[in-house]
Amino acid sequence: MSKRDYYEILGVSRTATEQDIKSAYRRLAIKYHPDKNPGDTSAEEKFKEAAEAYTVLSNTDQRKRYDTFGHAGVSSAGAGAGGWNAGGGFTDLEDILGDFFGFGDMFGRRGSTRRSNAQRGADLRYDLEISLEDAAKGMKTELKIPRLETCDECGGGGAEKGSSAETCVTCSGTGQVRYQQGFFSVARTCGTCRGSGQIIKTPCKKCKSAGRVEREKTLEIQIPAGVETGSRIRLNNQGEAGTNGGPTGDLYIVIHVAEHEEFERQGSHLYSAVPITFTQAALGAKVIVKTLDGTQELDVPTGTQNGTVFRVKGQGMPILGGKGKGDLFVSITVIVPTSLSREQRKLLEQLAEIESQEIEDKGLLDKVRNIFG
Repeated sequence: MSKRDYYEILGVSRTATEQDIKSAYRRLAIKYHPDKNPGDTSAEEKFKEAAEAYTVLSNTDQRKRYDTFGHAGVSSAGAGAGGWNAGGGFTDLEDILGDFFGFGDMFGRRGSTRRSNAQRGADLRYDLEISLEDAAKGMKTELKIPRLETCDECGGGGAEKGSSAETCVTCSGTGQVRYQQGFFSVARTCGTCRGSGQIIKTPCKKCKSAGRVEREKTLEIQIPAGVETGSRIRLNNQGEAGTNGGPTGDLYIVIHVAEHEEFERQGSHLYSAVPITFTQAALGAKVIVKTLDGTQELDVPTGTQNGTVFRVKGQGMPILGGKGKGDLFVSITVIVPTSLSREQRKLLEQLAEIESQEIEDKGLLDKVRNIFG
């Protein structure tokens, strides 16, 4: 019986890259693997066929010989079991499929089959809201963190004191059970012990064999000056305890800075608005502006317009992880009175009359200038 073209088997062109070949083989291996097609001899044959094609085309020298001489140039590559060199075919199969089907135990390449069941504890997140003043100065605070900790009754083992876990009889302590599919030896996680290799017959009454119990931990933490919404503080090993000897997770404090009545924050800078009268704007004045540290005098020059912004250096937020502070930017809002006393109205009318005369005089002066060039 003549063999099919290797490129046709994998569904790639003759100019396919090494990655194209690898991806095509992975797709076929997963599709036709005996573990997914129990008892299907056709799928098993296609699996072998794809593996043989990959063995040749993934090897640069063999691929060159195949491209030149066809199957005759690489006939030695198929001399293993079932017409295929199993040892060569699985040189990097684990790299291709990982642990998808338990390939580490195929073709007698067993070694140690028990996998470590230790798992790292979960990372925890705590959302903390603080005021803008606290963000500016930094602060110490206590947090109560509910988390899973190692059970102190059983030490995390899950068995009652005076007893211990026993070797799982289903998998003989390996954590895996192996069965035969054609000439494949396929391993699966043991369903009895769930891969731990051990059975707890007398569970710990406190944790019910979980090895962990929920407790509330009080932690004192330091919030550095300059934090802003979204800043994260990581506390190593303050998350949940691991299982079966696994390491403890971490705790992440996520900062939320509350909105402020006086200030708007943008990075290390602060922004505020200060109202003044139109006479202060016209004549100039010294006004008091609020800062996070108290108050400061601001010199408003004569003729200041509505919306003018003044910069007060060093009155912003501390620069997180750096030196110095940002600035405070003060926007001037000129307030127009909505009601006037009789005296105020009289004075303003006099001012309006003067301004009107100034405008007329200026218009006449402009005309004279136009006449004489």
